Amino acid sequence: MQALAKDREVVLVPQVARPTDNVYVDSVWLEDAFVRTQVNIGLHIRLKNGGGTAITDCPIKVRLGKQQVAAFSATLAAGQASTTVVQVQLPDKQLALGQVVTEDRPAIFDNTFFFTLQPTAGIQVVEIGSEPVAAQAYRAEALFAYTFMKPQQVNFSQLQRANSVLVREVTAIDPGLQQALANVVRRGASVVIVPPGGAVGREATTQLLRALGVAGAQWNASAAPAVQEVAMPSPRDPFFRDVFGAQPRQAVLPQVAPVLSLGRGGTDILRLRDGDSYLAEFKNGTGRTYVFTAPFSKAYGDFTAQGLFVPVLYRMAMLSYQARQQPAYRLTAPSVALELTPELMGKDQQETAFRLVRDSLTLIPAQRLRGNTLQLELPPTMSQAGFYELRRAGRLVTTLAFNADPKESELAAYSPAELRQLIGPDHPNVQVLEPGAGPEALLRYRAEQTGQPLWRYCLLAALACLLAEALVLRFGRQKAAARPAVAA
Repeated sequence: MQALAKDREVVLVPQVARPTDNVYVDSVWLEDAFVRTQVNIGLHIRLKNGGGTAITDCPIKVRLGKQQVAAFSATLAAGQASTTVVQVQLPDKQLALGQVVTEDRPAIFDNTFFFTLQPTAGIQVVEIGSEPVAAQAYRAEALFAYTFMKPQQVNFSQLQRANSVLVREVTAIDPGLQQALANVVRRGASVVIVPPGGAVGREATTQLLRALGVAGAQWNASAAPAVQEVAMPSPRDPFFRDVFGAQPRQAVLPQVAPVLSLGRGGTDILRLRDGDSYLAEFKNGTGRTYVFTAPFSKAYGDFTAQGLFVPVLYRMAMLSYQARQQPAYRLTAPSVALELTPELMGKDQQETAFRLVRDSLTLIPAQRLRGNTLQLELPPTMSQAGFYELRRAGRLVTTLAFNADPKESELAAYSPAELRQLIGPDHPNVQVLEPGAGPEALLRYRAEQTGQPLWRYCLLAALACLLAEALVLRFGRQKAAARPAVAA
């Protein structure tokens, strides 16, 4: 309503249309954050009826590429929304272009919803310590790409690409490594801290925890901390969702000797029998810091030898993963953020702008590249839904799916009273007529506001005066010239 002019009269005439139905796709999302090839993927499709009447058995089709992979029907009342889950599979590791097609009429402009599915790349896991402890666990699963580093031989460029970094019982952490780990959390990845057992390294670990936003940690002053049993985690805990499956009743739980006490700023994932924390999660923006209160060394417990070890390691790494792009975007979104790997960005192309290409249309949006994150500001001229190729120096980087705002699919209309309420008192120049007002109502309103327009009559009178003056001058001169001269 702010766009309505205030310097002239505006008349709104509500149009009364015949009620109809309009089924459209509000959004799609995945049941699992990890998209694997040749494995069933739960694709959630949220449908909504934006019309004023109910619809029965509306056909819905799901396509990946040129192949139809699912079909179902939807029955929705006016204004009702429902979610359906269909199982799809990706044949290879290539980006899949998908469509959800609704077959309803007469509103057909929103019958196709575009989306993409990107197979998950390997989750980059880095372990820093004196010797590898998690190597066997991570290398047993193809989903992870595991690398071990010693504190004196850290590859900082690889840390910039890591999804999860396990810092295990490191006694010396130089400022460069501390800053690099803080950057890992800042960009949305995770850092796992396992404290050292002895007094050496406690100060360095405390400084690292503070740099990662973990405050209130206190060290156990006892030279021989008491051994305690880890309590059974709740299967309803979101951290352990779909991790254990059917957990045996007589599970063997780890025995650990904590050397660290944590403050209240985090969320306990694993607790001890006395209620103290054994593993806690601390969120910092989109990043996470996980802190164990006991070392992994055998002198401080048997956690690495028990059944909880591998599921906990997997879950921490999996939660650190972030998809490089969303399945779909809105044309009305102000900007789009993408995570690009060095392979996608290409080499020696830092000065080349990214372009959005759709058929013969090429757009160069305002863009900002910070590290691996590309921020694109969508131009106002980008108004057509569909697939847009993101290109740089003629090279295909990825393909993005854009759809119209779902508000455009809502066919409900405002009543005159609702329109007047939305306009408010700030626009006294805006008038709302009643439904069904025809041209005669508009003319009557105009006459009431401006009176009878007389400018046409004034113009005709002026033209008549000019014509009369021209006739008088012409014929008057002719009569004067024809009159005979009189001698004196």
